[in-house]
Amino acid sequence: MPLDQYFLLGRSGLRVSRLALGTMNFGTGGFHASYGKTEEEARAIFGRYLEAGGNFIDTADFYTAGESETILGGLIAGSRARDRVVLTTKFTNSVDPGDPNAGGNGRKHMIRAVEASLRRLRTDYIDLFLMHTWDRITPVEEVLRTFDDLTTAGKIRYAGLSDVPGWYAARAQTYAEAHSLVPMVSLQLPYSLIDRTIELEHVAMGQTLGLGITAWSPLGGGFLTGKYRHTEQGPAGDGRLSGDGAHGRTWTEREWRFLQTLEDVAAKLGVTMAQVALNWVATQPGISSAIIGASSPAQVDANVAALDFELPAELRDTLDEASAVPPPSVYAMFTPGYQGWIINAGAKVGDKPAGHIPLVRNWTAANTG
Repeated sequence: MPLDQYFLLGRSGLRVSRLALGTMNFGTGGFHASYGKTEEEARAIFGRYLEAGGNFIDTADFYTAGESETILGGLIAGSRARDRVVLTTKFTNSVDPGDPNAGGNGRKHMIRAVEASLRRLRTDYIDLFLMHTWDRITPVEEVLRTFDDLTTAGKIRYAGLSDVPGWYAARAQTYAEAHSLVPMVSLQLPYSLIDRTIELEHVAMGQTLGLGITAWSPLGGGFLTGKYRHTEQGPAGDGRLSGDGAHGRTWTEREWRFLQTLEDVAAKLGVTMAQVALNWVATQPGISSAIIGASSPAQVDANVAALDFELPAELRDTLDEASAVPPPSVYAMFTPGYQGWIINAGAKVGDKPAGHIPLVRNWTAANTG
């Protein structure tokens, strides 16, 4: 599955690479200064990604205090790659603390944000414009109508969402369909072998309503690379998750044990742990693309190599079982095991047309454990 093999993003005609290049580390300002890259370092990373056949670039107005967009604008203009790349940026986070309309998802800020991003990116249109985070305040109708206006004005080509509840995304898409507004084509969410939360609702919702999911942090913030070891003081190793870089995040004993499973699978395949973790995410149902970060051209190459092999079914099953977390509360009632036991008892029932393998087997009460 080479990087220059492209896939449709959601229910759209937009073709994107299976791995997107995240540029949160392009620049040395703002919250990302500790691991940011200079323009020259970013140039080498960006160039290597394009050389490998990649076309899906992800940034946000908030990244490195706007420096990421500024650097990208220069790189894209300098490489004459504007028509080739699918350029994604995002809005929501405040760009002027103290100004109540300098953040959030209201129409005033959306228009201000897209105009500012266009200037920094040195372009007259954005391929994919995403709402970065649900602000809990702005009516979804306001967001959708502004997306539609921006598309009609030619400032954006496609619209999407990032980091929103499943119900919000479903409400947005059905509202757009009901009122003939521009639809959402993309949903950006965290997803990895140690964070499979979106499988509870978001994945099925995206598949049903035509939103292609782009997974961020597919390596669990670097945890799945295997470069950290467990200590009483937290993760230790050469990386940003060590010490203060963990930002209060703690990993469970189950997650530390899972690293051994991941290491075993990687050893059997003769690849790195990171490559297995990336491959797993990029080939999961409903996932259109996984966002990779890179600190060097060599790391781009290593990430792209994650598409050079196929996970055998038995090893995928091993990873699935070791990383699975029992569904909480009412979600347990929506599992094949539960429904095969109590809803479709004694019958083989699936939700696919004839000829497909049924999702629900002939379960009995004894199978539920």
